[in-house]
Amino acid sequence: MKHAALRPILLVEDSPVDAEMTLDALRQAHLANPVVHVEDGVDCLDWLYARGAFAGRPEDEPVVVLLDIKMPRMNGLDVLTQMRADEQFRYTPVVILSSSREESDLARSWDLGVNAYVIKPVDVGQFFQAVRTLGQFWAVLNQAPEGRE
Repeated sequence: MKHAALRPILLVEDSPVDAEMTLDALRQAHLANPVVHVEDGVDCLDWLYARGAFAGRPEDEPVVVLLDIKMPRMNGLDVLTQMRADEQFRYTPVVILSSSREESDLARSWDLGVNAYVIKPVDVGQFFQAVRTLGQFWAVLNQAPEGRE
């Protein structure tokens, strides 16, 4: 069994400002997990499958994927669809971090099996608290069901 504390958090975010804010919040949570940042859905899938620019990366699956919805090349809902269709990533925790308040994005995310949906608040303090809490929950407190690691 792999030690859960060392599995990476995968951040999929195309906005440099939002990515930096999320990384800062995760650092403030003092998690031992490394954080890997990719900028769109294509890179996310390449990272998950260790292909392309990510061929040869360490084989650890992420402890959680923090996923934006609106990104170039491939959006977060398409990534989530592919992850849930694949036995390898069907149970990987995915948290949508999006500025989208569209009911269709929210409903589709839940239909696709997202574990949490966080609307990026305008208030930076609220955002930091939400990301710290999420990071601590998914990286430290949450355990996969037996046989799902």
